[in-house]
Amino acid sequence: MGLPPDYHIHTPLCRHAEGAPVEYAAWAKRRGLEEIGFSDHAPMPRDDFDDWRMKASELSRYAALVEEARRAHPEMTIRLGLEVDYLPGMEDWIRELSGRYEWDYLIGSVHYVGDWDIDNPVKASRWESEDTLHVWVQYAERLTEAAASGLFDILGHLDLCKKFGYRPEGKIAELFRPLLQLAAEKGLAVELNTAGLRKECREMYPSAEILAMAADYGVGLTFGSDAHAPRETAWEFESAVSAAKAAGYDSSLQFIRRRRVRRPL
Repeated sequence: MGLPPDYHIHTPLCRHAEGAPVEYAAWAKRRGLEEIGFSDHAPMPRDDFDDWRMKASELSRYAALVEEARRAHPEMTIRLGLEVDYLPGMEDWIRELSGRYEWDYLIGSVHYVGDWDIDNPVKASRWESEDTLHVWVQYAERLTEAAASGLFDILGHLDLCKKFGYRPEGKIAELFRPLLQLAAEKGLAVELNTAGLRKECREMYPSAEILAMAADYGVGLTFGSDAHAPRETAWEFESAVSAAKAAGYDSSLQFIRRRRVRRPL
């Protein structure tokens, strides 16, 4: 069996990626993948919420682009998903989005702590004036709220807050223990996201310690490159599979119309 599916791929509709879905599929084929899934940044009710996601009116275009990739690459399984920001008070909007198409999965992600999108390179300097531990605690709490909402299938890049290299001292992994306990209870998967290897932190999301904790709790696993260009598809997936096995995983999950299917690594 080849590499696991890459379930975290973006499109130009998010306004900070390049390459059509057909190009990502072609690159995935070159990398030996049999399955991929697109999960671009879901729209918000207001198109001016920020400048790094598709507009609400573009959702049908997004689905059409994924369908175009399926027609161009019938030899490959191509899933339709969304990466959805969890923000308290947005639950009804997320439920509405979840009913618009036959999604294969929804990735629940946290990018905002308060009014600050903590992984935005334009706002990275704000880390210098913030209490790093406080930000991490807020982030982990928000992600735990996302898990409790019951709205998602997969939790995205668990320790994204390390992206620019800002980490508090101490046992950071312990901040995520309540989240992983809840994920296990709710049947949620977490993703092993290789994008961190391309960022200042130079480490996958999540860390080896958090990943091992997830395995200990029996939390399911998916893989994602967070690709924003075709060449990033399945980025360092060989290393990711090795990391997953070292953490204690012997299988990963596929999603079909929001139903989990276990596959061996």
